[in-house]
Amino acid sequence: MHVTSYDEPASNTLLTLSNVKVWYPVGKSFLRSLISKEEAFVHAVNDVSFSIDKGEVFCLAGESGCGKTTIAKAILRVVEPTDGRIVFKGSDIISLSKKELRRIRREIRMIYQDPFGSLDPRQSVFQVVSEPLRIHGLARDRAEEEEQVRIALEEVKLRPEEIMRKRTNDLSGGERQRVSIASVLITKPELILADEPVSQLDASLRGVIIKLMSSLREKHRLTFLHITHDLTVASHISDRIGVMYMGKIVETGPTHEVLAKPLHPYAKALISSAPSGNPELRARLRAQRMMLDGEPGNLISLPAGCSFHPRCPYSTDVCRKEQPRLVETREGHAVACFNPLD
Repeated sequence: MHVTSYDEPASNTLLTLSNVKVWYPVGKSFLRSLISKEEAFVHAVNDVSFSIDKGEVFCLAGESGCGKTTIAKAILRVVEPTDGRIVFKGSDIISLSKKELRRIRREIRMIYQDPFGSLDPRQSVFQVVSEPLRIHGLARDRAEEEEQVRIALEEVKLRPEEIMRKRTNDLSGGERQRVSIASVLITKPELILADEPVSQLDASLRGVIIKLMSSLREKHRLTFLHITHDLTVASHISDRIGVMYMGKIVETGPTHEVLAKPLHPYAKALISSAPSGNPELRARLRAQRMMLDGEPGNLISLPAGCSFHPRCPYSTDVCRKEQPRLVETREGHAVACFNPLD
């Protein structure tokens, strides 16, 4: 048994996060500032480490508010990490200049959760999809812009001649998300951060978009960090998974292995509550049924010891006093728990 280390990434590794923290300072009232001089923080991401290989889909899964989206924003430096290292293709993103960061943002692109809120309703599809070309200087003239937009729209199974001049507010939810994906693909990124890309779509469209993303991955050997609270989605699209709870990864490993035999009690509870249209997966989830009491704790005032211990049916004295480290118990499968499940 050994502690998982990310200090020396393999040559095939595209992205590595090492001990990343994102803490937000909390404003205090005048009276409270007189009583206490200690500064309070929201511990949104608290010592997270993982790596993603080229061509891989790594999924971050967990309840809302566990820190998944904050990690994606930290990778792009939309929010500034408090501590740790984020290494992309050998460069530490945290130490990059604004000019160097612009280049990285061409190579790392993000698909946002809400296709209705992420697109400007006043813009045409052509304006939305071509905007990254203008920002990064990737087209010599208007004719080249139009050709690249046409290719990007065809990649996501849209007819350029029918949709290019439409306003985005005239599109359906599925069409808007395809346009969002086209605007990401047009810069030929090496890493795509997909933040709950199907959660705002109805059930009939989710499978279509997931299938589209999978086919694009195979065609272009794309690398994804996929963020979701839906483990059914994770089971269809990801190679490896990291389960998050209160700003920490509590379990990580091959997706099929974690879903089939979770080691952390929280992972088991999350998996057992996931809906599934797949009869085999649904039967497996029902067999693992475990319900939790209470709600996630306060990210400002974290509990002593393991953050999950107030809700854990297996907690012991050590869980209330010490923080468990993420330890590999099987090859490629690690858990942060003093009492991992069999």
